[in-house]
Amino acid sequence: MRAIRRFFRSLIVLVLSIVLVPVTVGGIVFAGFVFLPLPASLPDPRPIPVGAATEVYDSQGNLIATFRAYDQNVPVAIGDIPDVMKQAVIAAEDKNFYEHSGIDPRGIARAVLQNAKGEDGRTQGGSTITQQYVKNAYTGDERTIVRKIREAVLASQLDRQVPKEEILYRYLSSVFLGNGIYGVGAAAESYFRKPVGQLTLSEAAIIAGLLPAPSRYEPRGNPENAEGRRKVVLGQMLAQGRVTQAEYDLAISQVVWRDVQGPPPGPATIVYSQQEDPVTYPYFVDYVRRILIERYGQDAVYGGGLRVVTTIDPAMQAAAEEAVTNAIGRYDAPLEMALVAVEPPTGFVKALVGGRDFAASSVNLALGGCYQPGPGVDDITVQATCWGGTTVEGGGTGRQPGSSFKPFVLAAAFEQGISPDKTYNAPSRFYPPGCKQQSCSVGNYDGSASGKITLKVAMSKSVNTVFAQLVRDVGFDQTAEMTKKLGITSAWYAPSVHGTSGNYSLGTIDVSPLDMASAYSVFANRGLRQEPTPIISIVDGEGNVLEDNTARTPTRVIDENVADNVTSVLRGVITGGTGKRANIGRPVAGKTGTTNDYKDAWFVGYTPTLSTAVWMGYSDKPRPMRLSGVGSVAGGTVPAPTFAAFMKVALADVPVTEFNEPVPIKKYASARSTNNGKASPGPRQPAKVTPTTSAPAPTLPPPTVPPTTTEPPPTTSEPDGGTSTGP
Repeated sequence: MRAIRRFFRSLIVLVLSIVLVPVTVGGIVFAGFVFLPLPASLPDPRPIPVGAATEVYDSQGNLIATFRAYDQNVPVAIGDIPDVMKQAVIAAEDKNFYEHSGIDPRGIARAVLQNAKGEDGRTQGGSTITQQYVKNAYTGDERTIVRKIREAVLASQLDRQVPKEEILYRYLSSVFLGNGIYGVGAAAESYFRKPVGQLTLSEAAIIAGLLPAPSRYEPRGNPENAEGRRKVVLGQMLAQGRVTQAEYDLAISQVVWRDVQGPPPGPATIVYSQQEDPVTYPYFVDYVRRILIERYGQDAVYGGGLRVVTTIDPAMQAAAEEAVTNAIGRYDAPLEMALVAVEPPTGFVKALVGGRDFAASSVNLALGGCYQPGPGVDDITVQATCWGGTTVEGGGTGRQPGSSFKPFVLAAAFEQGISPDKTYNAPSRFYPPGCKQQSCSVGNYDGSASGKITLKVAMSKSVNTVFAQLVRDVGFDQTAEMTKKLGITSAWYAPSVHGTSGNYSLGTIDVSPLDMASAYSVFANRGLRQEPTPIISIVDGEGNVLEDNTARTPTRVIDENVADNVTSVLRGVITGGTGKRANIGRPVAGKTGTTNDYKDAWFVGYTPTLSTAVWMGYSDKPRPMRLSGVGSVAGGTVPAPTFAAFMKVALADVPVTEFNEPVPIKKYASARSTNNGKASPGPRQPAKVTPTTSAPAPTLPPPTVPPTTTEPPPTTSEPDGGTSTGP
């Protein structure tokens, strides 16, 4: 059958090449000359578009950022454009440019044949450089036969009236090259920070590679695609004899490299970041920009004239920045801290700090990353949400959450009907069945045992060995699915990677502060989830509303009483457990988290009106945090008081709201669907919660960190849970 299909396909291609192609080409030309007589003179070309800037406002209506395409059009003289730029474009777009008369029957024939084969799922155009210029300058890009005929007529007329070099110059001076950029002069200045006359062969190949699809091959947003396209253009130039082998060899080695990546490891073509106007809140604005580009593309963001109203509360943001500065300002980079505050009823991100200096790295530690295992991991039973490609990342990797992951295990247990009063043995080290070595076991921080204790006590004291048993009872897949539906987009599970000892309950996956604040907000919102967003509304340049998030409907992901019971347990962490320094004088719940050897420290907590995550660690790589005046940094030593300092100011003018008292746990219907990540809608709605309101940000006192390391750890517990050891 394959041979028969191949024969008929070849036959169709042969017929098309013999009959259809000449007829099509001849028909277009004939129709043009018969029905559309040649004009006496060419019309005036359209002016080069100038994109409208996007303006970004805070929730109070203050302008906080402007996104515009700098160097949208840089006028150049015909002699400014180097031969290497011309040759790259001709090789990539129209190798017969100097031979044809404006339209190229051979190019059209190749395009028809390629489209007839359809082997790679793409279509191929047959337009010459002259036709492309005519489309941009005169006819527009409406997909009609009449427009195509007029384009061919005008291209032929232009070729007769204007020298080839002038046509090429006009095209290169006006063609769209992504990010609101028109013309090679602007592209050279924007992407490479140099005049067009100084472009290298590799840089010219990158610009020429943009022409088929500027968004797809844009070197800032899609450097891998740009690199692949650069190689194609260079290969075409070599094959057509436009460069020597030596010139090709030198250029092909100069890979695409973004300036924000630091010094390149070898030969590279440096692509510079988009120039920006000064912004008020760089980490938050970076989050907004990433969201906008993901949803609407670079061109709309830098030239579409969008009006974006964001969720940021200026007073809360000021409180967040001051709390972070007070916590880490006395220490040197790369020690960093990130803080994210999310409003549970709305999902609005009210404050976001992703580090101490955005300009120094352009990495937003509040947003994390999305780790994907290699092809050798073939036993993945739960896949991460972020693997779908829609999660906005900040350039970092995310970090292990330590024992701040334990509430997700607890929620999965409650959904299955396990009571917070259930007791477990709490040995100093838990050896699962078949394990006789320390490498496959889980131990408590101080090596002590506690006899039998309830889950509620185990959470407040952060007893690892209890949760290692609990996650095995609940199920690893069920725990991972619960974590996903609460909002941890990076949650996944594979036995070969995470093991079955139980240390998965101690936070062995990388997470982001944004995801952690969002996930805990589900507990605050009694089981209802709102996707976190930094955007209230977006209106385009013509007044069309693109987004309005003021009346979003939340999704019930767990029963309200499951959430209430988790909250009840987490309140004990602050009233009598590892999170005492997070007490803010009003109802609050939360959990500390510390990874092995004090490499990462967390506190994540919430009131009914605000959920906040604080992470602390080194940004270059996970390594122990042992600081003067503090000692070993755990979740309860610096992140917890930083959380308290921020929340006291952020909620100063917000009425105190009590948590709902939980009723006894039962087995919930949604537990039956945890393997596929779906949850039942649930029968009840949560109590009404008043969203937070803005308040002036008074001066914050420094966090009350202990002056020395003499404070003993909590009895029979790890202060915040170790994570990364085990199979």
